[in-house]
Amino acid sequence: MLKKLVAIIIILVPFLVLYLNYLYTLQYQFSLKDLSSISFEMIKMIHGKGVALKNNVRKGTSSLSKENLNEIVKDIPRHSYTNYLNKETLTNQYFEECEKSLEDKHLYIIISSTGSPASELISLFTHKTYNHVSLSFDRELKTIISYNGGENVAPPGLNREQLVFFNKKDDASIMVYKIPAPREKKQAIIDKIREINNVGSAYNLVGLVTKFSIRPNIMFCSQFVYEILKFAGLEYFHSTSTKVKPTDFVENDYYRKLQFCYEIKFNEL
Repeated sequence: MLKKLVAIIIILVPFLVLYLNYLYTLQYQFSLKDLSSISFEMIKMIHGKGVALKNNVRKGTSSLSKENLNEIVKDIPRHSYTNYLNKETLTNQYFEECEKSLEDKHLYIIISSTGSPASELISLFTHKTYNHVSLSFDRELKTIISYNGGENVAPPGLNREQLVFFNKKDDASIMVYKIPAPREKKQAIIDKIREINNVGSAYNLVGLVTKFSIRPNIMFCSQFVYEILKFAGLEYFHSTSTKVKPTDFVENDYYRKLQFCYEIKFNEL
C-alpha cells in the first residue's frame, strides 16, 4: 500500500508543478500593480500558458481514465525500484535467434505508439505520440527486446517483445529504422543482454518521473536502448540516458545515421 501511495504521488507531482507555475505567472507577471506596463505580448504569453495547461489537463483526464488508472495502480505492486525482479527469462532459443542475424550488419530501432496504460501515462510527460522504443537484431522483428512491464506474463524488466503487444488501440503503429552495426558490435550487444539476463533487471517505473536509477539494470525502455547503443559505441547523439525519450532516437539523429525501413499500422483497412 505504501508503494502504491508513493508511486501515485510521484506520478501526479508534475501536474501540480505545472499548475503552480501557471499561478505564479498570473500573480507575478500579470498583477494589478503592473497594469500600466502590460503588453499584448504579455497577455498572449499568459493566454498561451493557460491554453497549454488546459490541454494538458484534458489530455491527462483521457490518459488517466478510471480504467487506465486502475490498471496502473494494480500493476504498481509488481514493480520494484531497488531490487532485480526479472532474471533468466530470456531463453537460449532467443539468443540463438539473435546470433542468426549476425550476417545482417544492422541493428533495428522500433518506436511504437501502443495505447497501453503505461504508454498513455508516459505521453503526459513527453507530449509525444510514440512513447515506447525497442531494439531488434533482425529486420523481420523476430528478436525484439526492451524494458517493459512484462505483459503480466514475465516480471517487469528486460523482456522479449512480440508484435501483438504493440496493438492495444485503434491507431496503434510502429516505425522501424536501422543503424549500421558491424558483426562484432552486434555480438557484444547480445553478450551484454545475456549478462543482464543472468544478473537480473527491473523496470524503472519511478525513474520515468524522477530521471534517476538506483541500480544499473533498473531501467525504462529509452534508457535501455540508449545505454546499449552507448555500450557498443553506436550512440549518435549525446544525452543523459535517464532523460532520453523514445522519439529522441529519431528527432536527435542530426547526422542521419538512421535509415527508415517501414511502418506498420496494425488496424488500417
